[in-house]
Amino acid sequence: MTDIALQAIGLVRRIEGVVAHTLVNGIDLAANKGEFLAITGPSGSGKSSLLYLLGLLDAPSEGEVIICGQSTSKLSESERADVRLTKCGFVFQFHFLLAEFTALDNVLLPMRAAGRMTESEMRERGLSLLDSLGLSEHANKHPNQLSGGQRQRVAIARALANRPEIIVADEPTGALDTASTEQVFSILRDIADEGQTVIVVTHDPALAARADRRIHIVDGKIAETTERGVGELILETGK
Repeated sequence: MTDIALQAIGLVRRIEGVVAHTLVNGIDLAANKGEFLAITGPSGSGKSSLLYLLGLLDAPSEGEVIICGQSTSKLSESERADVRLTKCGFVFQFHFLLAEFTALDNVLLPMRAAGRMTESEMRERGLSLLDSLGLSEHANKHPNQLSGGQRQRVAIARALANRPEIIVADEPTGALDTASTEQVFSILRDIADEGQTVIVVTHDPALAARADRRIHIVDGKIAETTERGVGELILETGK
């Protein structure tokens, strides 16, 4: 059995127009089960575009993404949506919680969409996730009653709801203060240590240095890869 959770082969993302613009340019990479992978690079380098391709939020112009051994290149949109829902969990810079829903109801959304558990099973899991993230007393509060760090932890609980093998996160600490940044990063680190794959785009070199591996993107290509504790990346300079 392979230890690879996600693999990208020859990924290209091109925006067509009068002048075509290539966001991702022929990237190959693999992420192992339980690996914490950080993607860094200057603004406009293509790192978020790459993340969206890896999470099937966007379709490549060329190449393919293989998730848990399943090629996704020939899937229908509904099949891609099912893979996104069951195999991937998403955390973004802004939490995107539904304001009219409580914290618990926001966490229940992906489980209800998957339709694989009873209501009582979903509530039990939702409450367990919130409790594991120190939010049990806030389960019935609405997002506007929570701090920024608390909202992001609810978003992480929502991402974990369907027990996905892969968590993809785009600048998950970008809008947080220092204390909340440390808390959210520690949660993501723990998720990887427990066996799920975590792929994070970040501008923060200190956080990236604590990942198992860092991939530095420049002009849509991998410019450098560094294993944890080995060498230093040249950050935000594009060489």
